[in-house]
Parts: sequence; C-alpha cells; structure tokens
Amino acid sequence: MSTVAAWLGLCAAGCPARGGGTPVVRPGIDVLLLDSAHLVAGRSVGLLTNQTGVDRNGAHDLDRLLQAGVRVTAVFSPEHGFRGTLDRENIGHGVDSATGLPVFSLYGETREPTAEMLDRVDVLVVDLQDIGARTYTYVSTTLLALGAAARHGVPVIVLDRPNPIGGAAVQGPVLNRAFASFVGMLPVPLRHGMTLGELAALGNEALQLGAELTVVPVAGWTRDRWFDTTGLPWVRPSPNMPSLESATHYPGLVLFEATSLSVGRGTDVAFQVIAAPWLAPSRVRARLPALPGVVVTDTTVTPEAPSDGKYPGEALPALLFRATDRTAYDPVRTAAALLVALQEVHPGVLDVDAGRFDRLAGTDALRIAVEGGRAIEEVTAGWRSAQDRFERVRSQYLLYP
Repeated sequence: MSTVAAWLGLCAAGCPARGGGTPVVRPGIDVLLLDSAHLVAGRSVGLLTNQTGVDRNGAHDLDRLLQAGVRVTAVFSPEHGFRGTLDRENIGHGVDSATGLPVFSLYGETREPTAEMLDRVDVLVVDLQDIGARTYTYVSTTLLALGAAARHGVPVIVLDRPNPIGGAAVQGPVLNRAFASFVGMLPVPLRHGMTLGELAALGNEALQLGAELTVVPVAGWTRDRWFDTTGLPWVRPSPNMPSLESATHYPGLVLFEATSLSVGRGTDVAFQVIAAPWLAPSRVRARLPALPGVVVTDTTVTPEAPSDGKYPGEALPALLFRATDRTAYDPVRTAAALLVALQEVHPGVLDVDAGRFDRLAGTDALRIAVEGGRAIEEVTAGWRSAQDRFERVRSQYLLYP
C-alpha cells in the first residue's frame, strides 16, 4: 500500500515570510520535527542520507533527530558515502565516528538494505538531495530501498526537498524501460521536473514496489522556484556538482560522460564544459543552431586528478556554457545539438561507449540518429509527444503548485 502525506502540518503549504512576501522554504526534516514528529516517535529509525540531509540552517538530520530524542539505530548511505566525499565504484560499510552508529553502504557489495540491516529498524527515513535529472543514482537507491523495505514490512518516510533546477520544465527523451539501469530506473525524461518524494511515489506504483510510503513535503516551495531562491544552503550533492550552474547543465552534458570528451571533472566548472585535446571549440560553436537561454564561449580547462581519468593535468580546449534565461534554456536539446555539430566538425573522432550512452540517454534512438547524420530537428523528433504522455502520468504525483 502506498500512502503519500501531501501536506503535513500548519506550515506545509508555506510558512509566510516575516512581513509577508515569498514564503519561507523549509525542507522535510524541518516539517517533520516541527509538526509531524509522531511519525518517528517511539520507533527505531534507520536514516538513509548523506551530507545533503540538513535543515534550513545547515544542521545535519542525524544531529537534529538525536537532539529531538529520536532513536536512530542505523545509518544508510548512497553513492559517494555518508559524508559525500568518496568518488569510487565500491564503498564499504563503516561506523559514524561522532555517534558510533553503523553506516551501511548502499553503493558497495549491496545496493539495497538487507534483511539483517532492516531488522534494526521500525521505520526507514530517507533524506537525499536529488539534482533534477533522471541519471542521478540517489533516486535509484531510494527506489531499491523502498522495494527492500516493502518485502520486510518496514514503512518508509521520505523527507522531501526542492528540485534545485525547478519543477516546471520537462525535457529530453523519456526512458525506454529496455534501457533501465541503476543510472535510470523510471520511465521519465532526462529532466523530469519532480522532487525525490514525488519520484518515490511514482516509482512505488510504476515499479509495483508495494512500500508503505509517507512523503513529508517541503514547506513553502513552488514549482517555479530554483534552489537559489529558497534561502536553503547549497551543499554539494556529489563531489563533481559544485554549484547550481553545474546542475543547470547536467541533464544534457551528463551524456558526454559516455564519450571521450571531458565534462570538467577535476575542475571548478564540472558539467559546465566539454573539453578534449582535439576539440576545435570555435568551429563546433559555429555549427550550433540558435540555443535559447544559454551563451556558449571558448575557454581552456585543466582537469586535476579527474575521477573519470580523462586528460589529467592537460590544458584542454573547451566550450563553456552559461545559462542566461533559465526558463528558455533546454540543456538536453543543447547536448543533442552539440552531438550533431561534433559529428560534422570532427567526424570519426569522438569515441562513444554505446551501451553506457544509451543507458544515460534512456534510449538508443538519440545515438543512432546522430550517428546517421540526422539534423537536430530529426534527432529530437518524438520527444514532445513522449513528454506529453509523461506529464499526464506525472500530474497524479505532484505535491506542489
């Protein structure tokens, strides 16, 4: 059975700011402890979170829960670990040095809680900052935890957070389930315009997970608000997501992770650039169509110890992207246009890991169209109709105006 608590408490629909004006935004952890602590009172709590699980003032969930007298008995961590600093494929279990609590990694030998882990808890609380793109693994970790919890009769509470790149735009191809993987499990577009809580509710039903799910909503957030309008502290969701600017381009430029182009890992502009020793930035830029809402310029970057191993210590010619009108900007169409331009300017030079690229794109149609020399209009044909179908499904799970 799936239960979504859409608006909990007096302030869940928006605590007014002092003196009126834009409502104060409070993440789910604040709403839980302010108004809905009965959900965890007297229960052994497992906490799935990382460094992004903080309240409006930046205090960590674990500290807030313990200070409130909540009995936390286990901590679970996603990719990059509990502190969010690790960038490797296999992360082991550990112990939190501050509290002595066990920290079970869900990005190592197992990617979902085991029966032994869940025996310690009466309820599993999830608080992770999603980035607004289908390819972020925190959503998959949440869904796998929902499935495991359902099988072991453990209810799940998701403490929701804003979608940092807004909850209005829906962009890019919708995932074909034949290409579902840990980097994308749900049939949603690359930019889905949903929060983690909304995605959990959608996934719980679409994947028939059967979890007893409660979503504690964000107070005061509306779909048109980007993260820099919320007043919440920006905490890097992952080591290579340094800023909201990076998150803005990520739904499109993430596709280049599966190519021989660097996306700026090991620099302070990760996911704001594409770069390679052979790239001719001005020539590629000249072949791009009009791209509303973004400025593309030539630059040079030097990756230092990049986690993807691409071109360490080399000064690379690059294209840099800066969003100028976030409402008009479509990072996924921009990425598709770049692929077309690269095919024209550097034929046969760009190496593509086809399997990985298709998993990121959620389809093989994009890669096949680009390799076939199709124009950008043909490459993106069909995206809108699939997005329209998705939006009709999405409307059933939206918690915010």
